[in-house]
Amino acid sequence: MSETKTVGTLKSYLSFELGNEMFAADVSKVLEILEMRPITKVPRAPSYMRGVINLRGSVLPVLDTRIKFGMKPKEDTVDTCIVVLNVTMDDEPLTLGALVDSVEEVLELTDNDIEPPPTIGSKFNPEYLNGMVKMDDNFIMVLNVDKVFSTDELIMATEAAEKKQADSEAKTDAENKQQKNKKEKK
Repeated sequence: MSETKTVGTLKSYLSFELGNEMFAADVSKVLEILEMRPITKVPRAPSYMRGVINLRGSVLPVLDTRIKFGMKPKEDTVDTCIVVLNVTMDDEPLTLGALVDSVEEVLELTDNDIEPPPTIGSKFNPEYLNGMVKMDDNFIMVLNVDKVFSTDELIMATEAAEKKQADSEAKTDAENKQQKNKKEKK
Protein backbone atom coordinates (compact mmCIF):
# COMPACT_ATOMS: atom_id res chain seq x y z
CA MET A 1 0.00 0.00 0.00
CA SER A 2 1.46 3.39 -0.95
CA GLU A 3 1.27 6.52 1.16
CA THR A 4 0.16 9.76 -0.42
CA LYS A 5 0.68 13.13 1.16
CA THR A 6 -2.11 15.62 1.07
CA VAL A 7 -0.94 18.38 -1.19
CA GLY A 8 -2.00 21.53 0.72
CA THR A 9 -1.45 25.15 -0.21
CA LEU A 10 1.92 26.12 -1.61
CA LYS A 11 3.75 28.90 0.22
CA SER A 12 6.93 30.61 -0.90
CA TYR A 13 10.02 30.80 1.29
CA LEU A 14 13.27 32.68 0.67
CA SER A 15 16.24 30.47 1.49
CA PHE A 16 19.55 31.91 2.64
CA GLU A 17 22.82 30.75 4.12
CA LEU A 18 24.47 31.56 7.45
CA GLY A 19 27.74 29.75 7.97
CA ASN A 20 27.18 26.19 6.81
CA GLU A 21 23.49 26.27 7.74
CA MET A 22 20.52 26.91 5.47
CA PHE A 23 17.49 28.88 6.62
CA ALA A 24 14.24 30.00 5.03
CA ALA A 25 11.80 32.81 5.77
CA ASP A 26 8.23 33.15 4.55
CA VAL A 27 8.36 35.55 1.57
CA SER A 28 5.34 37.40 2.93
CA LYS A 29 7.76 38.74 5.58
CA VAL A 30 10.46 39.68 3.04
CA LEU A 31 10.13 43.21 1.63
CA GLU A 32 13.31 43.23 -0.46
CA ILE A 33 16.90 42.06 -0.72
CA LEU A 34 19.67 44.66 -0.73
CA GLU A 35 23.28 44.36 -1.78
CA MET A 36 25.71 45.04 1.03
CA ARG A 37 26.34 48.73 1.67
CA PRO A 38 28.10 50.81 4.32
CA ILE A 39 26.42 50.48 7.70
CA THR A 40 26.61 53.25 10.32
CA LYS A 41 27.38 51.95 13.82
CA VAL A 42 25.05 52.93 16.66
CA PRO A 43 26.68 53.51 20.07
CA ARG A 44 25.56 51.20 22.90
CA ALA A 45 23.47 49.02 20.58
CA PRO A 46 23.17 45.27 21.27
CA SER A 47 26.14 43.22 20.02
CA TYR A 48 24.12 41.68 17.18
CA MET A 49 23.03 45.11 15.87
CA ARG A 50 25.48 45.97 13.11
CA GLY A 51 24.06 49.51 12.79
CA VAL A 52 21.71 51.43 10.52
CA ILE A 53 21.41 52.28 6.84
CA ASN A 54 19.42 54.89 4.97
CA LEU A 55 16.67 53.16 3.03
CA ARG A 56 14.89 55.71 0.84
CA GLY A 57 14.96 58.38 3.56
CA SER A 58 14.16 56.06 6.47
CA VAL A 59 16.58 54.65 8.99
CA LEU A 60 16.69 50.87 8.84
CA PRO A 61 18.26 48.94 11.73
CA VAL A 62 20.51 46.14 10.41
CA LEU A 63 20.98 43.10 12.62
CA ASP A 64 23.79 40.56 12.18
CA THR A 65 21.87 37.30 12.12
CA ARG A 66 25.08 35.28 12.57
CA ILE A 67 25.74 36.91 15.95
CA LYS A 68 22.07 36.62 16.94
CA PHE A 69 22.26 32.87 16.31
CA GLY A 70 25.49 32.47 18.29
CA MET A 71 27.73 32.04 15.25
CA LYS A 72 31.12 33.68 14.85
CA PRO A 73 31.08 36.97 12.95
CA LYS A 74 32.74 36.94 9.56
CA GLU A 75 33.94 39.43 7.01
CA ASP A 76 31.35 40.55 4.48
CA THR A 77 31.73 39.11 0.98
CA VAL A 78 30.25 39.92 -2.42
CA ASP A 79 27.44 37.48 -1.53
CA THR A 80 26.56 39.16 1.79
CA CYS A 81 23.04 40.62 1.60
CA ILE A 82 20.63 42.55 3.74
CA VAL A 83 17.20 40.91 3.76
CA VAL A 84 14.64 43.59 4.62
CA LEU A 85 11.95 41.99 6.77
CA ASN A 86 8.59 43.11 8.04
CA VAL A 87 8.41 41.76 11.59
CA THR A 88 5.35 41.95 13.83
CA MET A 89 6.03 43.19 17.36
CA ASP A 90 3.11 43.51 19.77
CA ASP A 91 0.73 43.56 16.77
CA GLU A 92 2.71 46.45 15.22
CA PRO A 93 4.76 46.06 12.02
CA LEU A 94 8.48 46.82 12.26
CA THR A 95 10.90 46.91 9.36
CA LEU A 96 14.47 45.73 9.91
CA GLY A 97 17.38 44.39 7.92
CA ALA A 98 18.85 40.94 8.59
CA LEU A 99 22.41 40.42 7.41
CA VAL A 100 22.88 37.00 5.76
CA ASP A 101 25.90 35.35 4.12
CA SER A 102 24.06 34.74 0.85
CA VAL A 103 20.54 34.46 -0.54
CA GLU A 104 19.95 31.16 -2.31
CA GLU A 105 16.51 30.67 -3.89
CA VAL A 106 12.76 30.84 -3.41
CA LEU A 107 11.29 27.49 -2.34
CA GLU A 108 7.68 26.48 -2.91
CA LEU A 109 6.58 24.36 0.07
CA THR A 110 3.38 23.01 1.57
CA ASP A 111 2.77 22.57 5.29
CA ASN A 112 3.32 18.84 4.73
CA ASP A 113 6.88 19.53 3.51
CA ILE A 114 7.76 21.20 6.81
CA GLU A 115 8.54 18.87 9.71
CA PRO A 116 8.34 20.03 13.34
CA PRO A 117 11.58 21.47 14.77
CA PRO A 118 13.59 19.19 17.02
CA THR A 119 12.99 19.77 20.71
CA ILE A 120 16.51 18.67 21.67
CA GLY A 121 19.84 18.55 19.96
CA SER A 122 19.46 21.80 18.05
CA LYS A 123 21.87 24.67 18.62
CA PHE A 124 19.09 27.11 17.69
CA ASN A 125 16.23 28.10 19.96
CA PRO A 126 13.28 25.94 18.82
CA GLU A 127 11.02 28.95 19.44
CA TYR A 128 12.74 30.62 16.44
CA LEU A 129 11.75 27.78 14.12
CA ASN A 130 8.48 26.93 12.42
CA GLY A 131 10.05 23.66 11.34
CA MET A 132 12.60 22.03 9.09
CA VAL A 133 12.61 20.89 5.48
CA LYS A 134 14.77 18.06 4.15
CA MET A 135 16.21 18.93 0.74
CA ASP A 136 18.52 16.31 -0.77
CA ASP A 137 20.85 15.44 2.13
CA ASN A 138 20.51 18.82 3.86
CA PHE A 139 18.05 20.41 6.24
CA ILE A 140 16.69 23.92 5.85
CA MET A 141 15.44 25.55 9.03
CA VAL A 142 12.22 27.49 8.46
CA LEU A 143 12.33 30.57 10.68
CA ASN A 144 9.56 32.23 12.61
CA VAL A 145 10.91 35.73 11.94
CA ASP A 146 8.48 37.34 14.39
CA LYS A 147 10.11 35.38 17.22
CA VAL A 148 13.76 35.43 16.12
CA PHE A 149 14.19 38.80 17.79
CA SER A 150 12.49 39.18 21.16
CA THR A 151 10.34 42.21 21.94
CA ASP A 152 12.96 43.82 24.21
CA GLU A 153 15.67 43.40 21.57
CA LEU A 154 13.47 44.83 18.83
CA ILE A 155 12.56 47.79 21.02
CA MET A 156 16.25 48.46 21.72
CA ALA A 157 17.13 48.24 18.02
CA THR A 158 14.21 50.46 17.00
CA GLU A 159 14.96 53.06 19.68
CA ALA A 160 18.63 53.15 18.65
CA ALA A 161 17.66 53.62 14.99
CA GLU A 162 15.07 56.30 15.83
CA LYS A 163 17.62 58.17 17.98
CA LYS A 164 20.14 58.01 15.14
CA GLN A 165 17.51 59.39 12.72
CA ALA A 166 16.45 62.17 15.15
CA ASP A 167 20.11 63.15 15.69
CA SER A 168 20.67 63.22 11.93
CA GLU A 169 17.55 65.34 11.35
CA ALA A 170 18.53 67.74 14.16
CA LYS A 171 22.00 68.13 12.63
CA THR A 172 20.48 68.82 9.19
CA ASP A 173 18.04 71.34 10.68
CA ALA A 174 20.89 73.12 12.50
CA GLU A 175 22.98 73.24 9.30
CA ASN A 176 20.02 74.59 7.30
CA LYS A 177 19.35 77.24 9.95
CA GLN A 178 23.02 78.24 9.89
CA GLN A 179 22.98 78.60 6.10
CA LYS A 180 19.77 80.64 6.26
CA ASN A 181 21.31 82.98 8.86
CA LYS A 182 24.41 83.44 6.66
CA LYS A 183 22.22 84.34 3.65
CA GLU A 184 20.18 86.83 5.72
CA LYS A 185 23.36 88.58 6.93
CA LYS A 186 24.54 89.16 3.34
